[in-house]
Amino acid sequence: MELRQVRYFLALAEECHFGRAAARLHVAQPALSQQIKQLERELGTALFHRSTRHVDLTEAGRDLVGYARTLLAEEQRARAHMAELAGGGAGRVSVGFIGTATYDVLPRVSRTVRARLPGISLELHGEVLTPQLLDGLLTGAYDLAVCRPDTGGTAQIRTAPLLTESLMAVLPARHPLAARPVLPLRDLADEPFVIHSSQPRSSMYDRVLSACDRAGFRPSSLVEVGETATLVVFVAAGHGVALVPQSVRSLRLDGVTYVPLAEPEPVDLVLARRTRPDSPAVERVASVIEQCVRG
Repeated sequence: MELRQVRYFLALAEECHFGRAAARLHVAQPALSQQIKQLERELGTALFHRSTRHVDLTEAGRDLVGYARTLLAEEQRARAHMAELAGGGAGRVSVGFIGTATYDVLPRVSRTVRARLPGISLELHGEVLTPQLLDGLLTGAYDLAVCRPDTGGTAQIRTAPLLTESLMAVLPARHPLAARPVLPLRDLADEPFVIHSSQPRSSMYDRVLSACDRAGFRPSSLVEVGETATLVVFVAAGHGVALVPQSVRSLRLDGVTYVPLAEPEPVDLVLARRTRPDSPAVERVASVIEQCVRG
């Protein structure tokens, strides 16, 4: 049973007249009659009672009307959905975020995609290390990744810059230096540091220690944690001080104070994706991320 036959059947069922149905379909009456006969042969039953003056549905024909309308409605929905997919208005897109982008970038992206692209289903993954995000891009676990620009030189991944932000000090709210408007990093030389984990290729671990080296010291005590939220909680609990990108200020927590550093310590954020062409939905979500972060 072809969709064309279904359309012809439904037009005749609604008009109960071959001439009017043929005119409605913009086909010749013999062509309509031939298609209806072929449909009846395929189904093995008569669909219409025919006379010189009247065309009426048989019991089988009446039963088929509901199925026919459902089939044509589903076809229209399928066409509309395919058009949305082709235009990037529908689909599923998986996006991963490093920990320091989880509390600022991720919510903004989610809200904006829901508002602008309601037909797209987002899978959001936060607090993921850059190496894991890049591996996930290569395996297909992620379509896009908001991460640090440490791609390892692989030609299978391309990146676009999103922003450059500065490191800030995170101090317990009652710390003697917490009231400073700006803080030379050297002033934290004697403090224990809470720091992101030193797992292989952990970008923030290396950046923080490099910043301390440039300030002329190496922290004597390190408390390593796996997630940014845990890092800030540990600072609030008095386990030490920390350095985080300024976007982490969106993670508001009682008991901590964010203080800008006197010396600029920039860190970059990029949008990473596979080099091969993406689906229209991925392209549209990538555009939203760029707009959200670049402002």
